[in-house]
Amino acid sequence: MCGKSSLIGLSQFMRPVENWSSSRYGASILDRDAINSCKLHLKILADRYKEKLEQDSFKPKMAGTGPIGVIEDEENAYTGTRDEKKQSPTTLNKILCLEELFSLEVWRASLAELLGTAVLVFAMDTIVISSYETQTKTPHLIMSFLIAVTITVLLLATFPISGGHINPVISLAASLTGVISLSRAAIYILAQCVGGVLGALALQSVVNTKIEQTFSLGGCTLTIVVPSANGPLVIGLETRQALWLEIICTFVFLFASIWIAFDKRQAKHLGRVVVCSIIGVVVGLIVFISTTVTSTKGYAGVGMNPARCLGPALIRGGHLWKGHWVFWAGPVFACVAFALYTKLIPSQLLHN
Repeated sequence: MCGKSSLIGLSQFMRPVENWSSSRYGASILDRDAINSCKLHLKILADRYKEKLEQDSFKPKMAGTGPIGVIEDEENAYTGTRDEKKQSPTTLNKILCLEELFSLEVWRASLAELLGTAVLVFAMDTIVISSYETQTKTPHLIMSFLIAVTITVLLLATFPISGGHINPVISLAASLTGVISLSRAAIYILAQCVGGVLGALALQSVVNTKIEQTFSLGGCTLTIVVPSANGPLVIGLETRQALWLEIICTFVFLFASIWIAFDKRQAKHLGRVVVCSIIGVVVGLIVFISTTVTSTKGYAGVGMNPARCLGPALIRGGHLWKGHWVFWAGPVFACVAFALYTKLIPSQLLHN
């Protein structure tokens, strides 16, 4: 009806023009060429509109098109019929974002994660070794301060390219809270693990065998074996205590610093330098607390970065694999707990 009425309106509009142009006074007032041009344009518009109506008439009626589709969509919203099934892959695709697995841009960004994690592992393990090798009175304090500075610098270096994760904990937490997709998180974590191995290889190439054996390449250890009068003695921290330390410290790390970076309102207000500095300071404080509170020889302190622990374990091996799962399971539990916490926050207080 709408199409027919439009055609009738166009034809009715053309008739007065034709009658007026053929009248005695029309030709003397209006230029005949302009009238003919106007008539030609109106005719072309009418023909095009008629062709469009004829094409639409041959299209099959689909659910979700026209007034009927609107009613069907409204009904399906309550009854959960086939349209709801059609929408579920869209939601799943939004979470997974599988096309990012083949995105050259994402893989290029992961190079920053790879290099950043490699430098992080090399620098942090070197700091751990040098802090104890120099035999200062406050090795934990010096180590924590240097780690805070290192992390701040590396975050500032990688943030413009990849978002500055350089830690599987941050990538996993970002995916669970909806900041990035699971596909991007998987690529980042893979790059971070490769970077951890490269960083450990670089460290192994510059230290002598004695330091490598004494400090286990600065890797994550729960226990070590030391000689004693009664033979080899295992010293360190119990697995249960180490697991709880990983969970608690990683959750505090996410809650006290990473959430500020995830919150666009706070991140914009504070600025990139301040946010990265806060993250570095929080990591330094947690490292200091975990190494001083336990006061246990053989325990390297809380990991909070599975990629950093994986590199030395793959390169050095041996006792570094004992309890290695703790440095993965603890952060994963903490990320899940952090994601649940963000879901409990009222939506009006979220600023993602």
